[in-house]
Amino acid sequence: MALDDKVRNALDTIFAADSELYADRGWNTRNGFGKNPVLLNIDLANAWTRPGYKFSCNDMDELIIPGVQSLLKACRSKKIPIIYTTTGFCSAFDMGAFPVKAPSWNDLILGTPACEIDERVAPISGTDTLIVKKRPSAFAGTHLGGILRAAKIDTLICTGVTLAGCVRHTVEDALGEGFRTVVVRECVGDRAPAAVEWNLFDIDMKYADVEPLSKVLDYIEKFEPSSSSIT
Repeated sequence: MALDDKVRNALDTIFAADSELYADRGWNTRNGFGKNPVLLNIDLANAWTRPGYKFSCNDMDELIIPGVQSLLKACRSKKIPIIYTTTGFCSAFDMGAFPVKAPSWNDLILGTPACEIDERVAPISGTDTLIVKKRPSAFAGTHLGGILRAAKIDTLICTGVTLAGCVRHTVEDALGEGFRTVVVRECVGDRAPAAVEWNLFDIDMKYADVEPLSKVLDYIEKFEPSSSSIT
């Protein structure tokens, strides 16, 4: 869903001023790509990628799914590890306090189609890794950090939804856990267009590099796998 011209112009004005502020204070240095990346697809499950759910996001069919498909093809050709997350719960009790704020969490019961990764970008059984998380960040309460360190991963190429929620929390934690992150601009989204624009700007200033799909694909094309990595 595109922003209307008035909103777009207002955001451009705000971001220009804010970019100058950050530049003056020495922010927005580029972390770049490391030597051993992984593709991390956050919550590309049906509850977010398909219409009709309370979690459904914008731009899935037109932009995000095709972009992720391109990344999957490129990463598999280079044997770059691919990790998916989904959010799912065993019961209402398992959800803790989430339903206090939003009853829609009741959609996310494990074993239902809502929690399954969209078949258009589905993991390959026995090759790709699927992590079921119960908090916004892919690191919180999971073994993600451990398997990344075991494989000597230094770079997360990040896609998914929602940008203001699970993607952002994951990117913030990735920096704290010692990983550099590249967020693929065309491959992340949310339900509110303004939330996408603001979070892309803010993440790019402080936590990760936000890069276009073309640049990420160019990096992957030139990538040479390390013999020390675990695949």
